[in-house]
Amino acid sequence: MPAKTIQQEALTVDSLEVHFGGLLAINSMTFDVRAGEVLGLIGPNGAGKTTAFNAITGYIRPSSGHIAYRGASLAGLSPNEVADLGVVRTFQKTSVFGGQSAFDNVLMGLHRRQTRKALHIIFGLPSVAAEEREMRDTAREVLDFVGLGPRADELGSALPYGEQRLLEVAVALAARPSLLLLDEPVSGMNPSETASFMQIMGEIRKLGITVLLVEHDMKMVMGVSDRVVVLNNGSIIADGSPGEIQKNPDVIRAYLGERYKKKAQMRSTARVGAKGKKRAQG
Repeated sequence: MPAKTIQQEALTVDSLEVHFGGLLAINSMTFDVRAGEVLGLIGPNGAGKTTAFNAITGYIRPSSGHIAYRGASLAGLSPNEVADLGVVRTFQKTSVFGGQSAFDNVLMGLHRRQTRKALHIIFGLPSVAAEEREMRDTAREVLDFVGLGPRADELGSALPYGEQRLLEVAVALAARPSLLLLDEPVSGMNPSETASFMQIMGEIRKLGITVLLVEHDMKMVMGVSDRVVVLNNGSIIADGSPGEIQKNPDVIRAYLGERYKKKAQMRSTARVGAKGKKRAQG
């Protein structure tokens, strides 16, 4: 993973709590996402990851605590208002428009950025046609960016599940986010598709987009994240670099398991052995 300069906090979550009736879903959660980084948010099913996404993006109201993006409070904002600030998300379950082509799905995402007013559209001003042409060109660029260019005319429902996940990311990118929240983006993808998505993540980084990532594929998370925050039973139990998280005994016990620890040790031993063999040959 390339070294990079991390700047000030983009997203700040401070003492966040979410209650569903008598159930405490998130307990005093505090973390930040720094501008330009990829932060992985991991933990067992039911740990509170998607609940945190919903609270950040305005889909649920926190019971207490404070959430701010670039210093502006997100308290009380609707999902649309949060998105207007540049905070855009995908969902755990695909939410593409199955009856629309891949191209039209992305075009709908781009219409969030449309600047012409209703009267301009009604009177068919030349500026409206020019903006529409620009958005159609951009839609094709976004589809090419995620590798779905050849699928532009296919219905969303006709795409394989892994490509539907890619299409959802394309729609989110079309809204031009400055902070992108990805909820299990490689769920349902095979290893080859996951590897391709990791490359796409590298390209997203180059665009300067900050990313908050929820994912169960640990190879993917550890391969693309600058930092990893671990949740268990609604509380943060660890926050550190991927290397630190993989060695953390609390994380291994609560989530990764001893099998993951042994696999990581085997990979590390194999890398050391390969380096030694290369030096000997040299």
